Amino acid sequence: MLRSGSTTKARLPSSRSGSNSVRAVVQRVTEARVRIGDRLAGEIGPGLLVLLGVGRDDGPQDVGYVVGKIREMRVFEGEAGRQMDRSVTDTGGAVLVISQFTLYGDIRKGRRPAFDAAAPAEDARALYESVVRELRAAQVPVATGEFQAMMRVELVNDGPVTILIDSKRGF
Repeated sequence: MLRSGSTTKARLPSSRSGSNSVRAVVQRVTEARVRIGDRLAGEIGPGLLVLLGVGRDDGPQDVGYVVGKIREMRVFEGEAGRQMDRSVTDTGGAVLVISQFTLYGDIRKGRRPAFDAAAPAEDARALYESVVRELRAAQVPVATGEFQAMMRVELVNDGPVTILIDSKRGF
């Protein structure tokens, strides 16, 4: 089961020095889907749900790091029930990638989040699409939401297992 929204090509921003990073919240799921209004935009069976945030200073090297971690992290059961032994590529699972600039929400000052550290939409779209493209190039089945759309994400978290990825290795 794999359905996906469409993406358009955009230019990749150049890498700039700074402390922001591509951030991903990765959840192991038995199933996940994303709806935009009444339309089912993307859906997967067993695999990973990735909520992806792009920072103002991110570039192609951040994409490569995050894609490698998503593709190769061992969070699935292996032989003889060994926990955290296989990757999504080992299991033949799929990945649902959802853009989520709110991963850069900062509430240190006041109560309303500020998103100053999030990349501008054009740059974020290019890097988001690059993550999707690189996962697909690695033969990982990928479904997506729709960039900048208001989405409803449904998932069945398996475990639960939730991993944070930060391309600048901040955590």
